[in-house]
Amino acid sequence: MTTPENHSPHGAGQHSGQDAAQRAQYPSALEDNAVNRKADAKNPYAAPLVSPDESQLGAEVATADPADRDNKSAVLAKDFRSMAKISVCFILIAAGLGLAGFLLRFIWVGLLPVILAILVSTVLYPVTAWLRSVGFPRTLAAVTTLLGLVVIFGGIFAAMAPMVTAQSKVLINEAEAGIMQLTKMVNDSPLDIEVDQLQSVFQDIVTFAKGQASTIATGVLSGVSMASSIAVATVIMLFITFFIIKDGDRFLPWLRKYTGNSAAWHITELTSRVWKTLSGFIQAQAIVALVDAVFIGLGLWALQVPLALVIAVITFFAGFIPIIGAVTAGALAVIIALVSNGLTNALLALALIIIVQQVESNVLQPILQSRAMGLHAAIVLLSITVGSTLAGIVGAFLAVPVAATIAVVLRYHAEMAALRAGEVSPDDIEVVTGSKYTSKDDKDENADNTTLETERTDEGNDSSSPREESPRDKVKQLFAAMSPLQ
Repeated sequence: MTTPENHSPHGAGQHSGQDAAQRAQYPSALEDNAVNRKADAKNPYAAPLVSPDESQLGAEVATADPADRDNKSAVLAKDFRSMAKISVCFILIAAGLGLAGFLLRFIWVGLLPVILAILVSTVLYPVTAWLRSVGFPRTLAAVTTLLGLVVIFGGIFAAMAPMVTAQSKVLINEAEAGIMQLTKMVNDSPLDIEVDQLQSVFQDIVTFAKGQASTIATGVLSGVSMASSIAVATVIMLFITFFIIKDGDRFLPWLRKYTGNSAAWHITELTSRVWKTLSGFIQAQAIVALVDAVFIGLGLWALQVPLALVIAVITFFAGFIPIIGAVTAGALAVIIALVSNGLTNALLALALIIIVQQVESNVLQPILQSRAMGLHAAIVLLSITVGSTLAGIVGAFLAVPVAATIAVVLRYHAEMAALRAGEVSPDDIEVVTGSKYTSKDDKDENADNTTLETERTDEGNDSSSPREESPRDKVKQLFAAMSPLQ
């Protein structure tokens, strides 16, 4: 004997016919609640069927048949099932991220050169593509670009080395003289500060600095292994960069051979968006950092601050770490100006750095980075904090590109969901797939393929071959097939 779905003792057939009778037998929820409140007022010891509520929440429980299943029970059961599914998904995602982080520790040494090579390639690939467009073969264009990079940075560091060696000792002596002068100023001031305590603090700082210097000097041999690892990682990064700028445009056609039709063009569009975002970010940061380095370096040179070129180079590299890098480099410049030239010169250096950084943050960055990342400043700060905590300086440098990549993936998923739901049409979605640069080799190869295809068609049916569809056309066809509006 089966039990009806509504679990009513009256049976499934009788329940629908007795609804009107039950509603007539029992008063409405509002009337019953009013009756209960009057009864409770007369008998303070009577327990109400449902606690009174001004909005009549749950009042129907007092009037409905307890054996009937109401809509609220079904809604609550559905909510609990949804919460259970969300909890399971959250646990699985957290476990997956934890496992990925654990495995990342073992492959980080090999993965870091690849990530750095991709970021460097976003800056170098336009140069290589331009060289190929003017007639350079692929290999020669890539080699020329890499040699230019090595020559530029090698020349900068070669020019910095003698300057740092010559002026470092002078800065140390001036720092000690500045400390003595500051001690004398504190002693002559009306403030109630113990000079002995201040000298003790300065002495501890000097002792710590000398101890660190001796530690570095005695740890040269132990640091050979680390230096060799950095050298090996740099060489690997340069090799990977060479292959990316040489054959990077052939990677997606090769990958599409091993993926499904729909997945191939989704991967093509998504990777194109990620590449565009990373390229825009690195190039924008390079321009902003270069402007900061040039103007701050010239200003410090005009103020006769020692190591102006070194500070300018540090400012350039620190500029690739948004917000924090500029503050750190500026603080270093002000400290060197204070130690070497006094308080007035340090204040002038501080004013110079503030003016340059304000112009950069209010004029250059909105123009160059408005379309590059689209990340809020709070997200940038949070990502840098997490990255520096997990991987130090390297993590702080990679934090913003990683956050921008995640944002691109989430936005692409949101656009695809809106497209499948019919909220937007395929024409509303910008297709990024499509090469901006085309080398001479590619043009010749495409022309040869078109000519060969035309000859084959002429031999077969004496008609011209149709235009070959581009990857951009394929992505548009995919979006049109996904849309219910088409």
